[in-house]
This record gives sequence, structure tokens and C-alpha cells, in this order.
Amino acid sequence: MGENRKSNKRPCRICRKWFTPHPRLGDRQKTCGKESCRRKWHAKKCAEWNKKNRSYFQAIYLGSKLESSKPPSQSDSRPPPSSNPNKTGPIRPPSSRSTPQLPGDVIQDVIGVQPLIIIEYVVQLLVRSFKEVIRAQPVEIQRKIDRLPCEGCLRSDRLKQGP
Repeated sequence: MGENRKSNKRPCRICRKWFTPHPRLGDRQKTCGKESCRRKWHAKKCAEWNKKNRSYFQAIYLGSKLESSKPPSQSDSRPPPSSNPNKTGPIRPPSSRSTPQLPGDVIQDVIGVQPLIIIEYVVQLLVRSFKEVIRAQPVEIQRKIDRLPCEGCLRSDRLKQGP
């Protein structure tokens, strides 16, 4: 007699073609095994992880930027990059921003490198949060518009009332 064997076939999560998973991977295999499907699945999972763990990279980014701005220690045999050991060059925000450029080198000379990095970081967080609020406003406006009575209904009501 034949065995009642359960089929392990399942659809690929990317291309939706049916495949039999590798016996060693079993339930962990989510794609058919084609290179393009594996890459897309990996990119999708990385994007999800990055979205969930945004604060992880923010902390690392700030810490690494502050660490790179420290003056070289006495035991470091490399010469300083400029005549002033505390100055590592002006810190410029990315050129994609539409805000006017501040004279970073002047600000850096007045308050120092690390406070300037922290200020830039806090400003970036504020700008990001304001952008999120602004992006949410059209949705809220649309909800309010959807709750208003339609103009056609109002005109027909006025016509029905008569003189």
C-alpha cells in the first residue's frame, strides 16, 4: 500500500512558483532557490530589520562620528591632519539638503567639533520628525474631506425645499 505522504511543496515568496524545499533547510527555506529570488527576499528582510531597529544605527552613527572627531591621542604616531590638532576640517551636511549652508568651519572654531556634531544630529532628528508629521497631514485632511457631505446632496436638498 502507498504511504500517505504530505507534500512539502510550497510557493516561492517572491516569484510564486511552486518548489520543493531543500531537505536540510526544510521550513526555513522561503524562496525557490533562484539567485534573483534569494536576493530580493534578503533585501526585503534587511529592509524590515532596518525599519524595526532604526535607533540601533542612529546610536552607532552618532558614536562613530563623535569618535572620528576626537583629536589623535599622544600614543598615535600619525601626524595631525592640520596645524590645529582639534580641527578636523569643516563638517558639511550632505548636498542634497535644500537648506542654506552654514559656515561649518566658523561654528566649529567657536564651539568645537563634538558639540557641532551633536547639534547637527539633533537637528536631523527634528527635521525627520517634522517631515513625518507633514507627510501624515494630507491623509488627515483627506479624512476630514471624506466626512463632509457631498455638494450634490446639498444642492438637491435645496431644490426639493422649493420657494
